[in-house]
Amino acid sequence: MLSTIGIPGLILILVIALVIFGPKKLPEIGKATGQTLKEFKSAAVDLTKDDEDDPKIQDKKEDKNA
Repeated sequence: MLSTIGIPGLILILVIALVIFGPKKLPEIGKATGQTLKEFKSAAVDLTKDDEDDPKIQDKKEDKNA
C-alpha cells in the first residue's frame, strides 16, 4: 500500500499533517498511533494463538491432513 504512494506523496502527507496539527501535537499523535498498532498486533497474535490451542480446531486440521 505505501509503496504506491512514493516519497513525494509521503512528504506531502507529512506537510499537511504538520499544518493541520502543528509541531507540538504531531509527536503525540505518532506515539498514540504506534501504541494502537502495537496493541492491535498483540491482540491478533493472541487470537491466532488461541486458535492453535483449541482442540476442536486441532481435530479439524488433523482430519484435513489425513
